[in-house]
Amino acid sequence: MSLDRTKIVDEAVALLDAEGLDGVTLRKLAARLGVQAPTLYWHLPNKAALVTAIAEAIVPDPTPPAPDQPWQEWLTDFALQLRAALLAHPDGARVVSMAQLSRQTAAWSELAMSTLADRGIPLRDARIIVLTVERFTVGHALEEQSPRPDTADFDLEQYRAAYPVSMHAITEYFTPGRTVDDLFRDCLEVVVAGASVIARQ
Repeated sequence: MSLDRTKIVDEAVALLDAEGLDGVTLRKLAARLGVQAPTLYWHLPNKAALVTAIAEAIVPDPTPPAPDQPWQEWLTDFALQLRAALLAHPDGARVVSMAQLSRQTAAWSELAMSTLADRGIPLRDARIIVLTVERFTVGHALEEQSPRPDTADFDLEQYRAAYPVSMHAITEYFTPGRTVDDLFRDCLEVVVAGASVIARQ
């Protein structure tokens, strides 16, 4: 079987989708490809390199802004695209957060900072804004993809009595039809609004 890096990474993404990140090992990947594990070391010397390669594969090319598009609108779309890419694969957020010197994730940061700087935002502020949006997005996706706790012995009524304001706020927010997608958008709106304040200073 002729083996190249693209074929290896494609199969690694398929393994991620089938078993999650904890199931992605060079041994399992080699078995899926019908080769011995040492064969893969020519292309991916260790698990860290494999994770970075998967991150580059699951994060798509970023979409540049339209010439007259407000940066706040574009940055919101940027975060929505990134979150969608992370959630499209089990443990996608873990993969991206663990990636080392990923060129693809660097391309997102480069485009975002350039976009803000081109619209008159000082580079220092642009970097802080982009890092905040990226880390909020990845962190939110990490929480969404984390295993749910075992609630078999959880006393909901006791929790509700101890934290009534929090429980009321959660219940009030998640009215019928409202989802975690809405929550992400609403939180993102706060982040971008705060960025707008920084940009005006």
